[in-house]
Order: sequence, then structure tokens, then C-alpha cells
Amino acid sequence: MAINLQKGQRQTINAPKFVIGLGWDANASSTGTSFDLDASLFVMGENKKILSDQHFIFYNNLVSPDGSVEHTGDNLTGDGGGDDEQIKIDLSKADSKITEICVVVTIHDAEARRQNFGQVRNSFVRIFDPVTNEVLLKYELEEDFSIETAVEFGRIYKRNDEWKFEAVGVGMKGGLQDYLNKYN
Repeated sequence: MAINLQKGQRQTINAPKFVIGLGWDANASSTGTSFDLDASLFVMGENKKILSDQHFIFYNNLVSPDGSVEHTGDNLTGDGGGDDEQIKIDLSKADSKITEICVVVTIHDAEARRQNFGQVRNSFVRIFDPVTNEVLLKYELEEDFSIETAVEFGRIYKRNDEWKFEAVGVGMKGGLQDYLNKYN
């Protein structure tokens, strides 16, 4: 049975292999342009910095060097129910230097399109077993991000040789570049 997390809650992940599913629904755009939300992952070490440029996982770099993180590809529309984007995680392949993986969703070209997360609803992140499809945990973002164009949905981190997930739900008014500046 899935554990539903609230903002700030943490939960141990008792599975070396799992999939992160991310979903959202964009309101009908008053700007006349469609929404394109993008999931990105920052694979970091002890210093909370990306291990290398190849450890920034997004639509133009889908797999980490060790193969432990694999983005399944960019969904340009977000149409339909269920997950809009997915990331496969295999912690058994993870480089020993990896201590944290941050999961961020940004709105592509948000400033030019005059879009923000206040126009997005039903956002969630879930972790599920890829073999049984059993949902292990889920976090539904309920905040009203009326000016933010990027949101850190959650993070997976290692503490005392145990992997955990934290429901973060923190927005940023900048875009992907602001997260790159933060984690580089």
C-alpha cells in the first residue's frame, strides 16, 4: 500500500530498483501557448554539488554515467492521465560518490510564454516498483506556486547506508539555470 507523504516528510525506500513517476495537468493557457514541463535530476555528492556535467539528467542527457539514473524521455504536452515523465532508478548501479538525487520540474520557456506553476494543478511525484507496479510512496503538491516557474518535487538521499525520499515541494522563480547555479 502506498504511503502518501506531506511536504517535508521523509520515507525510507526499501527497493534498489524503482521508477519515479511525475505528473501534472496544465490549466488552459490564458497566454495562448501550450505548456511544456520538463523533469530534471541533479545527481550529487557529499558537497551537494553535481558530480559532473554528465550527472545532470534531463531531456538532452537521459542516462547517468553509471547507468543508475535513466530519464525515459521528454513529454512535450503532458496530455493524458498518469505519469507525464518517468525516471528509472537502479541504486545497485550507483557510484559510491552519489549521496543525493534532486528531482526538479521546470516550465520550458516560462518567461516568454508568461507561464508559472500557479497555472498547473494535480502535480505529484510517486515512486513505484517497476515489476509489480506497486506504488511505494506518493507526494501530491498542493501549494499554489503563483510566481514560481520551477519546483523541486523531492529528493532521494543516502543517510547511514539507507536511501530515503523527502517530499520537498519548494518553488523557485527562476528556471533550470537557477538550479544549475545552485547545484554546480
